Amino acid sequence: MPPAILAKPIQRLEGGGAAVAAEDAVAVEEPLEIRFAGRSVAVVMRTPGNDRELAAGFFVTEGIIRTGDDLLDLVRCRGDSGEPSSNVIDAVPSPGVILDEARLTRHLFTASSCGICGKATLAAIRGIFPPLPPAAPPRRDVLASLPGRLRAAQTAFAVTGGLHACAVFDADGNLEGAHEDVGRHNALDKVIGRAVLDGRVPLAGRIVLVSGRVSFELMQKALAAGAGCVAAISAPTSAAVEFAVESGQTLVGFLRPAGGPGSPMRMNVYAGTVAG
Repeated sequence: MPPAILAKPIQRLEGGGAAVAAEDAVAVEEPLEIRFAGRSVAVVMRTPGNDRELAAGFFVTEGIIRTGDDLLDLVRCRGDSGEPSSNVIDAVPSPGVILDEARLTRHLFTASSCGICGKATLAAIRGIFPPLPPAAPPRRDVLASLPGRLRAAQTAFAVTGGLHACAVFDADGNLEGAHEDVGRHNALDKVIGRAVLDGRVPLAGRIVLVSGRVSFELMQKALAAGAGCVAAISAPTSAAVEFAVESGQTLVGFLRPAGGPGSPMRMNVYAGTVAG
């Protein structure tokens, strides 16, 4: 099985019948320590795989770096055995790039990712990630086509049912990158990180789609990457809506069929505008 999936023994109960021994595929969750120039900056619980992307995206969305030019490499650290550790990754910064711990925005808001501590917190983040300039709004027909394209990319979710997903599309709905993870913020960091390593940040004119609800933290991460539109299959929080309005971002929620499969797509526009 791929590193994101692990087979576990279970007892399956169906109806009133007896328990049956079986196996089920579950999403893997393991810690990853992220270091910058040898200094530990975070430990995140993530789905193994695409750790370089996760770290690169984390550095951008935390305000530690701006683009991939700020990194020389991302390397696995060696454990006591001398072998590279699968759960520790270190960034080798470019000359002149240093860690400014004051820019670690994760220290500015609650770990629940459901809200912010107040106006002082929002002002602090504004100082790192300014609002976006006006841009062409996303098209309604393009947005309506995205959930199906994201679902087709959710290979691990199809097996486990236990992973979030995030994808980046261009203005015409072409998929530029998609990742899955047990954490919504990790999935977004992985997508952003891939764009960082490919030299595609800022994500101007792109649409970020997330499989679940949208929190303040996800909007902040999208802003850090320069993405002007965030869409979600589920709902946004009040803080996410307020952040989108003040950041000049378009925020779309409940992007899903209005009824059963095959029914017309619906969407709620909470901030910004949608064309068509």
